[in-house]
Amino acid sequence: MDVLTAIEQRRSTRAYLETPIDKETLKKLLYYATQAPSAINIQPWELTVVSGEERKRLSRLLVKRMKERNISCGPGARKPLAHVFVQRQKELLRCILPTLPENTIFNDFINEGSCNFYGAPTAIFLTLDNTFSNARFTDIGIVLGYLVLAAHAMGLGACPIGLVTAFEDDIRDYLNIPDEKTVVIAVAVGYRDEASPVNRSRSSRAPLEELVRWRE
Repeated sequence: MDVLTAIEQRRSTRAYLETPIDKETLKKLLYYATQAPSAINIQPWELTVVSGEERKRLSRLLVKRMKERNISCGPGARKPLAHVFVQRQKELLRCILPTLPENTIFNDFINEGSCNFYGAPTAIFLTLDNTFSNARFTDIGIVLGYLVLAAHAMGLGACPIGLVTAFEDDIRDYLNIPDEKTVVIAVAVGYRDEASPVNRSRSSRAPLEELVRWRE
């Protein structure tokens, strides 16, 4: 699969088969992901891979903490969202909700699904050494992009999980991640459940006219 096809076809996977990913396949995925560029080749990222029963135990902890603290997914905005961003959120809701079982509450599906990595057999945590400023989050974003595109090209599904940052201390303790590492994001990875309607939904992308400014 060429890279342009992967870019066009890839969508977040929110239902997975229980089939585990063998370690050699995971190593190959991580190899491709870590070919990403970074500022002056610092490669500031570190990846922690959690699979099998360890992933399930961690998910149970995260679901428990989410319910205890009443934490929900959000856009991380510092002020009320402009109308255009609200509309894009609503479009995602209109896209996914019809694919869920009747009477499913969308926020519950997203929140608990995120903590459970949507049932994926593997979760990959991306961390950044706190030596660096938030400017290096750019590098984490690039390696994340490589990871999800490589997963798609290899026949795997993936979904970035941002809610995990709300449970950074719990994750760091559970996975023995050093204090000097910031948990930036996680990615659910596994084989897509092609029979699940939610995986057949495709959210739209805004037209270039909304996103691009030209100066000539």
